[in-house]
Amino acid sequence: MKKISKFTKNNLITYAIIIVAFVVLQSLLSAGSLSKSLSGQLVPICVYISLAISLNLVVGISGELSLGHAGFMSVGAFSGVIVAVCLKDAITNDVLRLVCGMLGGAAVAAVVGFLIGIPVLRLRGDYLAIVTLAFGEIIKNVVNVLYVGVDARGLHISTVSSDALGLENGTLIMNGPMGAMGIPRLSTFFMGFLLIMLTLFIVLSIIGSRQGRAIMASRDNRIAAESVGISVSRCKLTAFVISAALAGMAGALYAMNYSTVAAKKFDFNTSILVLVFVVLGGLGNIRGGIIAAAVLTVLPELLRSMQDYRMLVYAIVLIVVMLGRNNATLKNYLSKLGGSVTGLFRRSVPASNGKEVV
Repeated sequence: MKKISKFTKNNLITYAIIIVAFVVLQSLLSAGSLSKSLSGQLVPICVYISLAISLNLVVGISGELSLGHAGFMSVGAFSGVIVAVCLKDAITNDVLRLVCGMLGGAAVAAVVGFLIGIPVLRLRGDYLAIVTLAFGEIIKNVVNVLYVGVDARGLHISTVSSDALGLENGTLIMNGPMGAMGIPRLSTFFMGFLLIMLTLFIVLSIIGSRQGRAIMASRDNRIAAESVGISVSRCKLTAFVISAALAGMAGALYAMNYSTVAAKKFDFNTSILVLVFVVLGGLGNIRGGIIAAAVLTVLPELLRSMQDYRMLVYAIVLIVVMLGRNNATLKNYLSKLGGSVTGLFRRSVPASNGKEVV
């Protein structure tokens, strides 16, 4: 039989970790063993994991520094809410309506990502980071002046006030600075798990494909990639648009986990937070990003009993972990420790001929 490649093995391990974590958490949730605060964090954890995976496609795989991920999340969030509310009478099934809202958010975010990516990806490094940061702030300010409602005559949009919509027994969806109101709470932990699996499948498939190798070649040496016929602009734009679409889908799931969502939730701090997940887990390290997103999302809740010192401890943990990741001695020790544990496990597993593996 043909041996499984190391890349495929790592992917299967990543999938297995996600599935096992979901089964364990779902069992604890069904048994009522999780606290109310941790139960309420399950969907946001899934959202942030998906955001970390999708941003890793741009920052880790493509090698571009983007600080506008929260902007795409915002576009997907409010677009998904509008789609879900508009389909309230046409689709009565909550799961199907949630899926439609997430797909709508992904589509709008992909279009916005394409329009932004064409001029923005001509820049590099710090210039790209500044422009994407500005894009996120522009989206936040645009949402703050949007008034959206729906009635029997269709969808109404205004930038003046909610009264200017002229709704006749309709539903006000977005109320300017107050954000989206009366959102149907359709999000579930299971849908969050499916979103992670879908995001993981898409990103890992791209990394292992010819397109992914072209993206990484463009990242490592742009001149050499162009010399062999690789369109660097197209590769980076592809990664940017796919990442934006996945962020939009995650934003829709996040928004429909709450009854109200304001634009200020998707500000610069959210983009930095997602970037911290990626950097802490390792650039291009999908599994590391997943673990970092899960741990750093739960950690503030676990430290809530420390009250005033909670965020201080959180910051210290971040500093210690980053110092540890850049310490060659510690990394070698952990690598040797992992090798020793793996060696002990292999010795205890019988081989196919009945003998123990040496």
